[in-house]
Amino acid sequence: MTSLPAVNLLDPAFKANPFPVYARLRDEDPVHLTSFDGRPAWLVTRYDDVLSVLKDGRFVKDWTKVIPREMLLNLPESFTYLTRHMLNRDPPDHTRLRMLVYKAFTPQLIEGMRRRIQAIADELIDAMEGRDQVDLIDAFAFPLPIIVISEMLGTPPEERDLVRQWSNAFMANPDQDPEAVRLMKLTPVSVEFAAYLRKKLDERRSHPRDDLLSALVHVEEAGARLDEKELISMGFLLLIAGHETTVNLIASGVLALLQHPAEIERLRADPSLMRSAVEELLRYVAPVETATSRFAGEELEFGGRHIKKGDMVLASLASANRDPAHFREPDRLDLGREDNKHLAFGMGIHYCLGAPLARLEGQIALTTLLARRPHMRLAIPPEQLEWRPSLIVRGLKNLPIAP
Repeated sequence: MTSLPAVNLLDPAFKANPFPVYARLRDEDPVHLTSFDGRPAWLVTRYDDVLSVLKDGRFVKDWTKVIPREMLLNLPESFTYLTRHMLNRDPPDHTRLRMLVYKAFTPQLIEGMRRRIQAIADELIDAMEGRDQVDLIDAFAFPLPIIVISEMLGTPPEERDLVRQWSNAFMANPDQDPEAVRLMKLTPVSVEFAAYLRKKLDERRSHPRDDLLSALVHVEEAGARLDEKELISMGFLLLIAGHETTVNLIASGVLALLQHPAEIERLRADPSLMRSAVEELLRYVAPVETATSRFAGEELEFGGRHIKKGDMVLASLASANRDPAHFREPDRLDLGREDNKHLAFGMGIHYCLGAPLARLEGQIALTTLLARRPHMRLAIPPEQLEWRPSLIVRGLKNLPIAP
């Protein structure tokens, strides 16, 4: 038996096709010891084990309880403003925050965006007219979700590119720096982002609007409100998480469809498949590759491995969603796949609050693209595409298409 390959989750070459490596890990070493930032990190790859990690309260989200104290002391204050959102909290704080945010981020609010999302999709495709080639990410996959979440939060159009720059900075680590180095490099960005959000929230306190930021400022549950840091942090989370998954779903989904022309024709012949098609693309392309980091809150045994308190645990959603123990022919794209219980949005108490919005945007975006750009094709060989070096997301840097 040959030795297992080294796993570098930030390597763009790995990002381009991580699935053969994940298949070996599932078979040979499903709870795989690797490292991140010079510290032990356990990469969990089987569906059942990933699901257990997502639901097991022994794996905590509040990294301030487990990272070295000296690292905490060196963090700039701006990071404490951007990291107090519910994804980094455990019960009972997480329960309180999620309930407050849910009251502002309702399914009714999302469904009410349907017509506006359709109008945005049409406007973006109109702007492609007459162009021989476009980068689908710049022209469509990025602006659609960022316009939607920006309008929901009340962010003006001229500030969207700034939000994108901040988002890219936080999600990527192109130099593969140790985390402490990366965070220090991000200090100016975090200061700018925190100041930006504080200004927006101050405006909503004095002049409330019909937007999500105003709702967060004024939401209340059993006498509880979000404090200043929590408000800034939730604004940060909504702006970043509110578009990242959808950008990667649309772009990587289009790439997968272009590489499977029979499935595109199947979808065109039966548009009622779009709902299941989006679910299958979420499973197949892995727009979020690993769940946000968890840490062992205690010394424990898991999957036959001894995990020490404080060790990082990375649950690979991408690998779980290709596990043949749960999906028939998992490496085959099947837009009509039934019983598709993928983990693309996580599971348990941290299940993605924005999943209904991402699904709606994905359905509208792909339906509109296929209807209005029926002959679109990839403008460069797929092996020339570049993938973003990120621990969490799996996404393309660009997607040149001939429309």
